[in-house]
Amino acid sequence: MESRATETATFGGGCFWGVEEAFRTIRGVRKTTVGYMGGTTPDPTYEMVCTGRTGHAEVVQVEFDPDQVEYQALLAIFFSHHDPTTLNRQGPDVGEQYRSVIFVHSPAQEEKARRMILDLNQSGRFGRPIRTTVIQASQFYPAEEYHQQYLARHGRSGCNL
Repeated sequence: MESRATETATFGGGCFWGVEEAFRTIRGVRKTTVGYMGGTTPDPTYEMVCTGRTGHAEVVQVEFDPDQVEYQALLAIFFSHHDPTTLNRQGPDVGEQYRSVIFVHSPAQEEKARRMILDLNQSGRFGRPIRTTVIQASQFYPAEEYHQQYLARHGRSGCNL
């Protein structure tokens, strides 16, 4: 029997199209929504966030069934799909809106995220210190409809278009 309980995870790791695509088809992920979090401007638009003046990060909010996919597995996917060692940059995308960030929704998520960062730093996997920040989730603003599942709808596999 399948569980009906879901949890929420929110990740920012550069262009939200690519971050969403990394999670969209994972077994146990019920829904992905791209949007904005972590800023001070209410109801930001894509154009506003792109200025770098709202404080928001481009993020994907992931609703998942913890009986089918653990938060720890989602963290592993997050760290394998972007460079967590750069500050406010992913590939050609530069600015605070492209920062590496984990917005946590519970003390358990915070503990797991911080532990994974510590373990990854100690392992030397990335060759440089991880710059990913871990902060309490705040107001989530869904992005405009044309951004939702953008790569899946347009047949592209990455954001470096």
